[in-house]
Amino acid sequence: MPSRPEYAPGSADPLDPSVLHATDNGVSWITLNRPEAMNAVTWDQRERVIALLARASADPAVRAVVLTATGRGFCAGADLRGAPSTGDRIPGDVARTIRLGAQRLIAAVLDCEKPVIAAVNGTAAGIGAHLAFACDLVLAADSAKFIEVFVRRGLVPDGGGAYLLPRLIGPQRAKELMFFGDALPAAEAERLGLVNRVVPAEELTATARAWSLRLADGPTRALALTKQLVNASLDADRATAFAAEAMAQEINMTTQDASEGVASFVERRTPKYRGL
Repeated sequence: MPSRPEYAPGSADPLDPSVLHATDNGVSWITLNRPEAMNAVTWDQRERVIALLARASADPAVRAVVLTATGRGFCAGADLRGAPSTGDRIPGDVARTIRLGAQRLIAAVLDCEKPVIAAVNGTAAGIGAHLAFACDLVLAADSAKFIEVFVRRGLVPDGGGAYLLPRLIGPQRAKELMFFGDALPAAEAERLGLVNRVVPAEELTATARAWSLRLADGPTRALALTKQLVNASLDADRATAFAAEAMAQEINMTTQDASEGVASFVERRTPKYRGL
């Protein structure tokens, strides 16, 4: 356990100390590490997180992911100061920047083949809020807050916000948050369904560790297929969703974990899943 319980374990990449990473008992811990900037995410951080999520999907030794941050902020939005210069702006540049930047980051979380837990230690604003909402499970410190900050700057929400929020809490609540840009305390976010559990700040890492270890002990491929089914169901009609469910079950029944699950039921014992 780290010396300060609100921080996840990890070591910095020598080329990018702004993101800490460690794999512990099958859990990949990805930690934003620019506390002096409230973890406003830079171009380099974004690319590092995307790469780590892709690596987690491909690595059979990784069976769950925790995304968290150091300091008082989870992520205060995007910090574009470190983005590569493209010279004079021409029509299409902004849309391209959003597609290749914020949207890729959110898609990397949604498409990760392992369950992703957000451990929100502090303020999550703008793309930072959307980064948390894209995760499969959201834990929040009782001091955390979520802010749809775009309207305060005269901007349209990006990073998938207008896609995620209506699906999580309905269009009316989503519009309220996006139109006014008011800070949403963690307890209210839990009440609305944006957060799974609010815990005291000093218990955040321990809770994230406990949840992630439960996921890491589970049937990895079944969890991945379940994640895909749930995410796709929000955009599918019933026939398409039912067909996807049947195919997912067909694929999953070829896994060792599915065989182990059935055998353990018949033998009346606790299953031992290997993620295979």
